[in-house]
Amino acid sequence: MAQKVLVVDDDSGIRDALRMILEYEGFEVLSAPDGKTALADLDGTRIDAVLLDIKMPGMDGFEILDRIVAREDAPPVLMISGHGDIATAIEATRRGAIDFLEKPPQRERILVSIRNALSRTSLRAENERLRQKLEEESVLVGRSAPMAQLRAEVARAAPTTATVLVVGESGTGKELVAREIHQGSRVASGPFVQVNCAAIPEELIESELFGHEKGSFTGAVRRQTGKFVEADGGTIFLDEIGDMSARAQAKVLRVLEAGEVEPVGAARVRQVTVRVIAATNRDLTEAIRDSRFREDLYFRLNVLPVRTPPLRERTDDIPELVEHFTRLFSQRDNQRPRRFAPSALSVLKARSWPGNVRELRNLIERVLIMTDSEPIEAKDLPPEARVSPTEISERGLQLATLSEFKEYAEREFLVTKLRENGWNISRTAEVIHTPRSNLYKKIEHHKISREKDAS
Repeated sequence: MAQKVLVVDDDSGIRDALRMILEYEGFEVLSAPDGKTALADLDGTRIDAVLLDIKMPGMDGFEILDRIVAREDAPPVLMISGHGDIATAIEATRRGAIDFLEKPPQRERILVSIRNALSRTSLRAENERLRQKLEEESVLVGRSAPMAQLRAEVARAAPTTATVLVVGESGTGKELVAREIHQGSRVASGPFVQVNCAAIPEELIESELFGHEKGSFTGAVRRQTGKFVEADGGTIFLDEIGDMSARAQAKVLRVLEAGEVEPVGAARVRQVTVRVIAATNRDLTEAIRDSRFREDLYFRLNVLPVRTPPLRERTDDIPELVEHFTRLFSQRDNQRPRRFAPSALSVLKARSWPGNVRELRNLIERVLIMTDSEPIEAKDLPPEARVSPTEISERGLQLATLSEFKEYAEREFLVTKLRENGWNISRTAEVIHTPRSNLYKKIEHHKISREKDAS
């Protein structure tokens, strides 16, 4: 579909000249001799860009410009004038014009300006789409007691300026917590800059965080702005801060204490105002004892500690998480909505999920790709979705005698198989190759019931 450009000028010769230039390049052109007609055109159709004359009888270009930029989803406006000067150009851009062009219209200048304006509009639309997508994905899902406590901690931390330390296992959503805190903070309109300290080589972490001057070390062929400066006026999220080098830790401490950033090789420091959120899956107190982490930095970071609970502590949230991920992946891949049957959800809830929510997310994505079943039953799940022998043995090792372990393991096996088969006794007995009467005896012996063991 051709992009539409509205040309507003009281000079018919200028309108015709601009029309020829633009239509030759494939644009659809609407023209208006005055402001009233232009505003009516904007009300009646989608306009991608406006070329607007300044000097016109009646409503002048500046007044029309003010009315256009006040609109929701206003198109970019380029001002044109035969009496251009610096003051006029400055005033036009101050009031919201994208560019200022002089008459007579020069073909290349007009086309470059129009394309730049349209590309900025497209980029803004794409950024908004990505922002909405990120907001949709970056939500804390679940209504369990641990999640209610997490939300309460986030709500208390967000409006303050205090440094936050998010502690939790890998895959528990520490980044999501950091983003929630940023969105609820006083600097929500500022940047959110994320740094994975574990992914940056030790020799580069200082340069990445604080920047460097050209020639400050071998390979520094240009000046680089550090992440702390990029985050000025917003939030910096230091993920896996326990992997940071001792020298970088000292510089982070300086930022927290004095707001000073010292680029590598720079003669002067730079002042920044940044909200710091750090995260780790390590025990930093143990790292302090081993002299791998600065105690003074730990106390500066641990002003507001927030713990992200592992998935095994909130298995009641698994059905809601499954629904959330299923909807996201179905929308992403343009597929019909699908659902997981109770038998499949029971199997998923029985897992301890060592990889936490990230592991569950990856498994849901794989199942949606690899199976066409509707609904998705327990039998459609991959083997790793089930309670593993390792998990059973780890729990069983805590028991005192062999007979207790055997009893425990048999009960776990039977409950898992019953869940997989939707608590159908005949089907389960057939699957595990035992008479139905024997299965009934085992269920009675182990005091297994659907009400108690369904999840």
